[in-house]
Amino acid sequence: MQNRLVLFLAFVLLAPAHAIAQQPAKPATADPLADDTLIAGGFLEGHPDLRYRNSGLEAYSRKAFTEAIEQFKRAAWYADKPSQAVVGEMYWDGMGVAQDRALGLVWMDLAAERGYDFFSRKRDYYWNTLSAAERKRALAAAREIHREYADEAAEPRLAAALRRERAKMTGSRVGSMSSSVQIIVPGYGSIDATRFYDPQFWDPKQYREWQDTYWVDLKVGQVTVGDVERVEPQAKPEAGKPATQDKP
Repeated sequence: MQNRLVLFLAFVLLAPAHAIAQQPAKPATADPLADDTLIAGGFLEGHPDLRYRNSGLEAYSRKAFTEAIEQFKRAAWYADKPSQAVVGEMYWDGMGVAQDRALGLVWMDLAAERGYDFFSRKRDYYWNTLSAAERKRALAAAREIHREYADEAAEPRLAAALRRERAKMTGSRVGSMSSSVQIIVPGYGSIDATRFYDPQFWDPKQYREWQDTYWVDLKVGQVTVGDVERVEPQAKPEAGKPATQDKP
């Protein structure tokens, strides 16, 4: 079970740019979490969804699964769909919490709220796997969880956080949004200010559009590994004799 979740985290939350289906008219920008310089420069201070998701990933890497799921729930409170999906997967597998497949379905259903294909397919798989009793319990639990974590409640929280941090961009920082100013990040170098202050990461409407472009049709690669094949060790040549070589 754990290996399945590790792959889920690696491919879905840390998917490289080439693994993302891009729309020809407006290619998706890579996830900011993949840019260490952005993170070190304080980008996450204005993005609680990404900040808590990042904390969840860090805790998970330490095998602190209880801490990880709590951090993912915090990100989920700010409408982070990938974190909602991970919470669902952790409930489904019993990672950091008592296994509860009904709650796993509820959280994965939240992640699929916007119609993102990968999460929708996971949600449908969960539903088809559950027993009738588990489905009934999931439906009973869904209303309260959706009331707190669905987009209707969570997106306004995120929008307020984005606007609050954006309002701090005064004076020269505002000017840097359209200039070639470089932001110096000690220990990391520098980053173009237009990248840091890209409106698609700060304007709530554009931020949602970026998320939709990035996640709506995520394509995760698959590697098939065959059976283990035994390789016989080669015999060592006798002393004083050269090793024989295979004929071409």
